[in-house]
Amino acid sequence: MKKCCCSLFLLLICENVFCWGFYMHQKINYHAVFLLPPQMMILFKPNIGFLSEHAVDPDKRRYMVAGEGAHHFLDIDHYGQYPFRELPRDFKSAINKFSTDTLRAYGIVPWWIQIMMGRLTRAFREKDKLAILKNAAEIGHYIADAHVPLHVCSNHNGQLTHQEGIHAFWESRVPELFAESDWDFFIGKAEYIPDLSSYIWARILESAKASDTVLSCEKEISILFRPDQKYAFEERRGKIVKQYSSAYATLYEDRLNHMIERRMRQSIFAVASCWYTAWVNAGQPPLDSLVHNTLSISEQKEYERLNLEWKSNTIIGKDCQ
Repeated sequence: MKKCCCSLFLLLICENVFCWGFYMHQKINYHAVFLLPPQMMILFKPNIGFLSEHAVDPDKRRYMVAGEGAHHFLDIDHYGQYPFRELPRDFKSAINKFSTDTLRAYGIVPWWIQIMMGRLTRAFREKDKLAILKNAAEIGHYIADAHVPLHVCSNHNGQLTHQEGIHAFWESRVPELFAESDWDFFIGKAEYIPDLSSYIWARILESAKASDTVLSCEKEISILFRPDQKYAFEERRGKIVKQYSSAYATLYEDRLNHMIERRMRQSIFAVASCWYTAWVNAGQPPLDSLVHNTLSISEQKEYERLNLEWKSNTIIGKDCQ
């Protein structure tokens, strides 16, 4: 009987979670649009729905493509101690030193962002509307992931310190509780990034440095709460799920000195600045007269397939969490 009850309990609390949470990825792309100059707003503002909706496509792709997971994280502590000078920042140099298989096993998010920047810049140069929007939406996802400390740490879900579930707690539960009501997204304007590699690696090192704090703060507050105070049951998308309680999340956010809000703000700024940089590097083409304005039948079917595979709930390859 006890085993049956436990099985039922686990069934009730099961829920898929994603990098930054689907909701937060969409919000990051949404807010990034308002940091752009008017010459880019003419395209990005009317298509803010597309940019928000498709911010989560890279997570959905993990249900189709085995190699997709490596694009979302970097277990940088595999390569020594902070600031991890053993790991070359140049991709070819890193491959020569560690091999492609090793790099993919431990994640390639900083290099993948640079690859995506090349694709976005080319789309701007070719004045390909749908390619611009698709690549802009997706690079926003990877940039945001690079700002999550547990994406730059081999203890990515607290599995090494008996803190399983902390990944979704940090990047989904806390933001969904406080982002709309308490957090400030008046950030300023996007800026040109003269050295993309240095910029991205600076964000990676910030995340890596913060990972210990993410874990230690949760350890500290966990001893202050009984299990019935730490967790609560709530309805979520038609299911009863086990969540960290609001009181627990509030104390955690306070102990982190609002780190999660800062990292989200930095994500928004970085996404907008990368979009802007790609446009400038493409020669600042006018965005009011572009080609490839509608999805072809094959492109529509590809998006349909992406959603169907995601709903199958079977991740192919390594999950970023």
